[in-house]
Amino acid sequence: MPELPEVENLRQGLGRTIVGQKIRRVEIRKPKLVSSKGTQRPASLQKKREFIRGTTGEKFISVERRAKNLIFKLSHGKVILVHLKMSGQFVYMSNSNNGRVIGGHPIELSEKELPNKHTHVIFELEKGTLYYNDTRMFGYLLFYPNTEAFLAENHFGLYGLEPLSKEFNLKYLVNALKNKKGKMKAVLMNQKIVTGLGNIYADETLFESKIRPERNASSISRLEAKKLYQAIIRIMQRATKVGGSSVAAYRLLDTTRGNYAREHKVYGKAGQMCVNCHKPLEKIIIQSRTTIFCPRCQK
Repeated sequence: MPELPEVENLRQGLGRTIVGQKIRRVEIRKPKLVSSKGTQRPASLQKKREFIRGTTGEKFISVERRAKNLIFKLSHGKVILVHLKMSGQFVYMSNSNNGRVIGGHPIELSEKELPNKHTHVIFELEKGTLYYNDTRMFGYLLFYPNTEAFLAENHFGLYGLEPLSKEFNLKYLVNALKNKKGKMKAVLMNQKIVTGLGNIYADETLFESKIRPERNASSISRLEAKKLYQAIIRIMQRATKVGGSSVAAYRLLDTTRGNYAREHKVYGKAGQMCVNCHKPLEKIIIQSRTTIFCPRCQK
């Protein structure tokens, strides 16, 4: 699944590509993707009709992001909420034959054929076509007729602060960890604490701040919390700047791949030598997620 830096770069790329364009026609091949966001999603023909009727003729006004969600703002206050989940992908093809622009998870067939068997939603725009492809179909695109209806769903009500927001500061992190039960890795990946940090950046920030991932969150001192806070800010800023990590060949909308994977110190490096102490990194499982750390450097 893409993490915050990857989704932010995709947001920027989509903004440069589709904002200002009118939606001339919408085709929905898999109604369940526009029906709901649950694991079990029965297809709703009513939701399909509402989506098509509500978006056709509208313009893309902006592309925003909250955590790993994309929020398409349309004219007349309409909204489309998108989550790529494990294998979602956007492909934009210009009418001027300037080539295809791909963002999201790699789907080999999309390099050769569009639409294809993995194409589930198609937006025909004024200057090109935007395809939503998804091999596993866990992603979703939900339509809301106005901002009030979107806000009423309270999608982000349980989310914590964005790690690069002004509100996310040392005081917030200290208070969030105070008396918090659970292992540090699990706490960092809890969307109620830090939104969008994800598996990769949780491992990297814990390594940089020298905190073991299985430590109890309530045992973290203020000094350790300060080091963790500084690590989160530095790593997330850097990862966003260079386009994310592109693990599992995740691609940005301009077809490039993020460069931060080259700077990983621990993620995906179990058994390799620690860059600090030159001893082997170890792997454990925390909440079903692979976790890499240095048992000597992290305390």
